Amino acid sequence: MEKSKVLIIGGTGYIGKRLVKASLSLGHETYLLKRPENSLDIDKLQLLMSFKEQGAKLVRASLDDHESLVNALKQVDVVISAVAGVPHRGHYILQQLKLIDAIKEAGNIKVIHN
Repeated sequence: MEKSKVLIIGGTGYIGKRLVKASLSLGHETYLLKRPENSLDIDKLQLLMSFKEQGAKLVRASLDDHESLVNALKQVDVVISAVAGVPHRGHYILQQLKLIDAIKEAGNIKVIHN
């Protein structure tokens, strides 16, 4: 199986942490988006550090910082968004649109699946 460089956004969430574990166990080069606000949540920070010890790479970026997001995306082949949200409030959808815009600008993610 060909190994990929995988960026997981939302890697500390319920589904995200399982995706991280699976990606690492399959031998993919795994990158995790480390948002600035995660530094304030000790549980998320500890989980991120645990994943780092297992071989994941932490990338400082934010869905609200287009340039940092594009730079993070340029390092990978695959993007998985496991961002939690409440779709009916609109914020979740706006975050996903920001991600899609950054993917288009980065230019190296070839296929987008919804």
